[in-house]
Amino acid sequence: MSPFRATPPITANWEHFEFTVDDGVATVTLDRPEKLNALTFDVYADLRDLLAELPHRGDVRVLVITGRGRGFCSGGDVEEIIGELQKMESAELLEFTRMTGAVVKALRECPIPVIAAVNGVAAGAGSVIALASDFRLLASSAKFAFLFTKVGLAGADMGSAYLLPRLVGLGRATELLMLGDKIDAVRAETIGLASKVVPDSDLASEASALARRLADGPALAYGTTKVLLTRELDMDLGSSIELEAITQALLMTAKDHGEFYAAWSAGRAPRWTGR
Repeated sequence: MSPFRATPPITANWEHFEFTVDDGVATVTLDRPEKLNALTFDVYADLRDLLAELPHRGDVRVLVITGRGRGFCSGGDVEEIIGELQKMESAELLEFTRMTGAVVKALRECPIPVIAAVNGVAAGAGSVIALASDFRLLASSAKFAFLFTKVGLAGADMGSAYLLPRLVGLGRATELLMLGDKIDAVRAETIGLASKVVPDSDLASEASALARRLADGPALAYGTTKVLLTRELDMDLGSSIELEAITQALLMTAKDHGEFYAAWSAGRAPRWTGR
């Protein structure tokens, strides 16, 4: 556990999704298959809080997010969220929308690689959770739908209008966020929304293999790369170069960099420690 974790303990059990850790690989399995893993208020809150805790645990080097059954995540539950939102005043609604956005912010700022293993439909908030992940492995039957306008809301939600144009370009992002139509895995890969598309039967093994590669690699280097990718999105070139220069100088003092040189000199594979 991080020495900078204060009094509150690390949460042992998460009630609103399945959470496991195995040899550095954490897995969140959204677990409402009868509703295509639709999100509730509690699922949002637990995701936000888990992502805040992960860097402090000390036993997680990569996170995999997937869904149980035939869907990844169909977005907010119509009955349990949208129905309840109709009864709320503006202040409560703003509290809710800030909470959903906090999940995406935490996904991007958590210094741990995140893999979305998209096993079926990823719609609404589910599509944004996948979008905010670092890697998107799609089953061939997977589909994306940024369907916020389909329910009479702005297509820009949870940071989607910030993240999606940077991934697929403004023109395609406009189409996806404004029209809200489903796109299949093939098109998602073509436009750069999918990292890789695999047969449905291979999704779990492909996600496991990528997670294992990341967990066994130089965790500090991976985490720092993610942080810089996120921070440099809005920097000018000179600022980015200076930030990278400072960061590289710091990492040159890290144990993993010294381990690389020792391993190279000895003709063996590096034994990464993430330090």
